[in-house]
Parts: sequence; structure tokens; C-alpha cells
Amino acid sequence: MDRIYKNGKIYVEKGYFEEAMLISDGIIKAVGANNDILQISCDEVIDLKGKTVLPGLNDSHLHINMIGSNMNSCMLTEAKSIDDVIRIGKDYLSKNPDVDVLVGKGWNQDNFVSGEKRLLNKHDLDKISTDIPLVFDRVCIHVTVGNSKALEILGVKKDTEVDGGKIELGPDGEPNGIFNENAVRYLQSIIPLKTKEDIEKDFLMAMDYAVSVGLTSVQSCDIMNKDYKKVFETIQGIADSGKLKFRYGHQFNFQEIDDFRDYLETEHLNGRYDEKFYSKGALKLFKDGSLGARTALMQKDYNDAPGERGVEALSDEQLFQLCRLAADKDIRVVTHAIGDGAIQSVIDTYERIMDDGVNTLRHGIVHNQITTGKQLEKIAELKLAVMYQPIFLQSDIPIINDRIGDELAETSYAFNTLYKMGAPVSLSTDSPVEDCNPFENIYLAVNRKRLDGTPEEGYYPEENMSVEDAIDGYTIMSAYNEFKEDFKGRLKPGYVADMVILDRDIFTIPSMEIKDVNVEQTIVGGNVVYQG
Repeated sequence: MDRIYKNGKIYVEKGYFEEAMLISDGIIKAVGANNDILQISCDEVIDLKGKTVLPGLNDSHLHINMIGSNMNSCMLTEAKSIDDVIRIGKDYLSKNPDVDVLVGKGWNQDNFVSGEKRLLNKHDLDKISTDIPLVFDRVCIHVTVGNSKALEILGVKKDTEVDGGKIELGPDGEPNGIFNENAVRYLQSIIPLKTKEDIEKDFLMAMDYAVSVGLTSVQSCDIMNKDYKKVFETIQGIADSGKLKFRYGHQFNFQEIDDFRDYLETEHLNGRYDEKFYSKGALKLFKDGSLGARTALMQKDYNDAPGERGVEALSDEQLFQLCRLAADKDIRVVTHAIGDGAIQSVIDTYERIMDDGVNTLRHGIVHNQITTGKQLEKIAELKLAVMYQPIFLQSDIPIINDRIGDELAETSYAFNTLYKMGAPVSLSTDSPVEDCNPFENIYLAVNRKRLDGTPEEGYYPEENMSVEDAIDGYTIMSAYNEFKEDFKGRLKPGYVADMVILDRDIFTIPSMEIKDVNVEQTIVGGNVVYQG
């Protein structure tokens, strides 16, 4: 079918808009002025009535299945105190008395406004229940807390160790229920594995929400534990049955090289990928943790916790061996690195595996939060792809300077600086760590203010991105990360007809209103997948 959209404000590229567009069989055939495009015969003409149209938005790093899983779990994101967490947990348990393991998601001690402002521990969770195990993930998912029953089932003792993770001890010298980094997975191992039906339910629920906020492509890390073959099979089944509403690319996480080798001998060889709608993707690794949990790996002690430098989820040698094997197989690597210590390790590792210092595989850094000026220069020089999350400032602005000091803060969260240096910068949300709504993310990129408008002057406002640059980070630059900038990320002839129609003009409204932009239609391959 040939379809013309007319009377729109169609974003083609920075400083360039058109009125009309011709789509044929899911591909853009022409863009231009109304008079020119309307001379072409077609089956249908749709009047945009002045609406703004963007290329489909592409989140370059999130966790679709976790979004859906959170929707079906005990949600703790609204908790403003430890007492709130306990109340929410008790309420959920009273309404769901048959659960074998109570899983809680999204608490954040930095949001507590009454009582103690600290990490949860087993004693807090024991007030909810000691009859069944409880596993409560912090919002970053780099710290998870279990109750006494969970520790009993696992047989955790004060000398229990986990490579690349830590089981914390309390003042009494016994485990206090706090697990971080690789130890998180050890605690989560008591949660019954989901069936394929459960995984599909989570995926489809999250997908419906994602397209409702304008996402037409996602680069998603859903392969994260030992049942990875089941997850691969489930997502492949969703693709085979035609249920995918967005374009999906894997970011498969294997922290253990034997698991990665198994993947190379199975899914990598046998998986069915068209590389247009369903893509093989990249190896995703974790080098460190999160700033909020003080598990981000720093080069110097935390400013507010002398003696603490974070957690190394992979040693430098483990990181190198995984990256070397991936590069030998022509597989892209994207590595979670938040602290400047982790970022330096990733930079050094990538440089070691590059041919003549050229980043031909477009290896990248996910997060890249705490950086020195020299690191920014090196990232730009090596053309390392960076997947930033401006929305993280919503939670982090109140803690950054206390955590790392004013001097390092000046060169951190440096979205605009690195973009202007020419590094391939894309935007993402790491959802469900934050909501996958791209317009809240763009708002933070443009304003550097929390959703309540604070701080009034913006947080280091010299790092504010322009609206166009932020949108490009969500479209053509996210496509670049996937080697797909030749067919998606722009509304130009030859590109796929992935686009979103907005309820207001994001380019002219006051920047403080960007967070309130809504999607009226999401279109993927010329097909409407969401109607507001």
C-alpha cells in the first residue's frame, strides 16, 4: 500500500523539516513539500494537521523482560522510608498469600525522607515475613536484600564468598542480608525460574507499554542468568509468531566465559535473525555496580565513604578474555561501567583488542557516568560508542557531589561535552531502573533538572544538550550502535517507516514541558502499533 502523510512537521535532520512523506510497503519513498508529494498517486492520504513527526525512538540499552517482570511484582518505587517498604511488602503479601518467594522491586534509600536513610537489611525484611524467603532488589539491581529465611535456604554464612560480588556482614559479624554485584544473582537463585509462558507474558506487557511511549526499537539485555536458552527460545517464538511490535536487538550478558562459549556454539550459530526486525546484537558485560549503592568502581575513595572504592564485577583479566573472544568472533561488546575506575579498565581493554586503534566493531560503554576529562578525550579519540541515561540525574543529582566531590563531578555525566567531541553518543533509560518514557529522558538531557524543576539553574547547565541532538541520540545514533544507520533512525527515502506522531511540537514548546509530551501514534514499518 502507498500512503501519503501531509501537512506535518516532519523532522528529517538537524535544522531540516518537511511537510509530507510517501510510504510504500513500509519504506519511505519520498519526503518534501505538500505540493510535490501530493502529485504522486497513492492509495491513502493522511492529514497530520500540523503535528510533529519524529523518527521512531530507539532505546539503546534497557531490559524489556525486567520491565514486564516488575509490572507483575511487589513494586517499591514509591517507598519514602523503610517503614513504607515494610508496609508495601505486608500489603502485597496479604493480597497474594500463596507466593512461595516474595520478590520486591525498585526501592531506593536515597528517596527516603523519614526515618533512617540507609540500605535495607534482613532485619527490615524479617518484619514482613520470616516464613517465606524475601528478595528485594534496589532500583539499580546492583544491590539486593534477603530476609533471614532466604539466607537460611541458601546456607549463607559469614565466610560465604561470591566471585565478583560481596555478601555484607553486620555489626555482629554475621551476614546482614545485603548482597551486591555478582552476589545478587546468588541471592536471586532462590526465586523459581519462570516458565516460557511467564517470560512471554512479561515481554508482551512491557512491549505494549514501550510502543505507547514511542519506542520503535530496543536494544535489550534480557539474557542474564542460567536459563538463557529458555529466554532465547521464548523471544524467538515471539518473533516467529509475528507478535513483535518493535525492532528488537539482543544485548546478551555472559559474565562467565564458559557460558559465552556455550552461546557461541549454540545460539550464535543456530539462532534465526533477519537483522532488520530481530537482531543478534552484542555481548553485554558488567564491570562494576551503581553510584547510589556505592558499588561503582572508583579510582579513588568515595568522597562520603573513605576506604570504599566500589566493587569489581569482572577482573581486568576476565574482562579482557571475554572481549578478546567476542572480537575474534566479530561480536560487538557493550560494557556497563559507571565509576571512573571501571571506565578506565574498559577503555584500556577495548584499546587492547582493537586493530590499529580503530573501533571497527563499535564497542561501547553503557552509562559512562563518572569520568575524568582525559577519559572523555580518549573515548572520543577511540570513537567508543556511549549509551548515556540522562534520566539517571533524576535520582543522582542530590548525591553526586557528596559521593565523588565537586572536581570530579564537573567532568561527569558529560553528555553534551562528549557529543560535541564527536563520540557516538546515544540515549537510553536502562529501564526498569528508570521509566522507559523517552520524553522524560530527553527533558533531563536538555534541562539537567529533575522532574520537579530543581535545581533551578540546572545541574552543570553547560552540559545541556539541544533538543535536536537529544533526538538524534535516540534515533540515528542509537541506530549507529547497531550498524543499522543505513536503514533506520531517519525519515528519509530508503529508510524504514518507523515514526512517532506527537501531541505537541517538541521543538518549540518551553523545554520544561518536554517531559509532558505524549505520543498519539507509534508506527513501525508503516504499521500503526499504538494509537493514543
